[in-house]
Amino acid sequence: MQFHYALVDDLLSREEFERKVEEKMEACGDLVDEVTAAMMVVQDLGRHHVKIARLGGKQSLFSFFGKVIAKNPVREFERPEGEKGLVASLILGDETGQVRAILWDEKAAASHDIGIGDVLEVIGRHAGRNPGEITVMAMRPAPVEISGPSEVAPYLAPPRRKDITICILAIGEARKVARKDGSEAEMVEMVVSDGKSISRMVCWVPELMGDMVEGASFRIRGALEKYRKNGPEYSIDEKSTVEPVDGEMAAAPDPLGSIAGKETCSVTGTVISCPPARSFVTRDGRTSSVRTITITDGTADARVVLWGDNAKIPLLPGEQVGLYLCSVRQAKTGEWEIHAGRGSLIRVPIPSPVAEEEICGDVIVTGGSTYLDTGSDCFIVAGRDLPHGHAVKAQVLRMGKRISILSWEEHVPDREGLLKRCERFTGPVPETDTFTPHGYEDICR
Repeated sequence: MQFHYALVDDLLSREEFERKVEEKMEACGDLVDEVTAAMMVVQDLGRHHVKIARLGGKQSLFSFFGKVIAKNPVREFERPEGEKGLVASLILGDETGQVRAILWDEKAAASHDIGIGDVLEVIGRHAGRNPGEITVMAMRPAPVEISGPSEVAPYLAPPRRKDITICILAIGEARKVARKDGSEAEMVEMVVSDGKSISRMVCWVPELMGDMVEGASFRIRGALEKYRKNGPEYSIDEKSTVEPVDGEMAAAPDPLGSIAGKETCSVTGTVISCPPARSFVTRDGRTSSVRTITITDGTADARVVLWGDNAKIPLLPGEQVGLYLCSVRQAKTGEWEIHAGRGSLIRVPIPSPVAEEEICGDVIVTGGSTYLDTGSDCFIVAGRDLPHGHAVKAQVLRMGKRISILSWEEHVPDREGLLKRCERFTGPVPETDTFTPHGYEDICR
């Protein structure tokens, strides 16, 4: 019964589900067993079968029908503990969309008997965080006709190599990721434009970066193109070559006033407000972060929800920010919001440093970032740890709202000046001072 409850666990509690199953068995005069009654309850709740387009729901398991459009051969692999395993995949479709169904071990071995055009009844769960993939928990042939597509959708097709000419709009920080074999690889994410659209690109060979800077255009031969639902995505590796070319190819960002109804957008604007990030626990038990800021482009304002690592990027009101490849969603209030999560890239243009100067202020360390508050302004400290809560005097290079610390020391206030300020509160009140302790002026004098 747990298997069936997972299909509706976002609609009611386990206790309510068990109660409905018992009521269904009683209503049928004990002519159905517990499993059949559970299936009937799931069907009554509208979750017995869903269309492929609705596989992005919140429940743990999904039940659906799909026609086999393509199948990949069974592949053997070795698990970390040394045990051998099997994996295969099917592309299933109906009139609403397509999905990649992942088969493991005995189900992968059984895929030899599945043919193109067969219709399957599937119960599965999301494979990781990719809504376009389903791990098959159970499947069986179904006597159902589906008049869906006969060709694989571009976003599910295997990558292909092609030559492209692009302009680099933004470059992210290099970071290391773990390969499936346990080794590490370095990658750099970029946002590029072909003059018409904006796409994500990943470079897996740091040596290829060379002269690749923001604003420059390049001809890339042998780039791997893979389609996502929001368009093509590229990656370059050791089989790719990069050469600079002349010409401007940058696509204009989307105006904030035009995002309503779009699926994705890339925008630029000035930060109006940016409260601190807050932590939360995801459905799979991970700790993550979320932060909601407001930006303006001079013609319209928009709320931007930053998720995960994007929520930890230090920002201050007044800073310019570029948000690329973000999703657009409608909030409960009816307003359209920009969401920058996995696959989005946030870029804060850093002005050239001004002349060296001295700044005194209090150090605030929060959310993994360090700030220096002068009392009249606040700056983000780049690349230097300072002690939280301390007053410091620092020699800095200022770059807009960001400063680079050259040297610093503890800032001790001027003792004589501090004593004079204290005397104003402890000394006698002059006759001309009409300010009362309650904060009102004595207008009767």
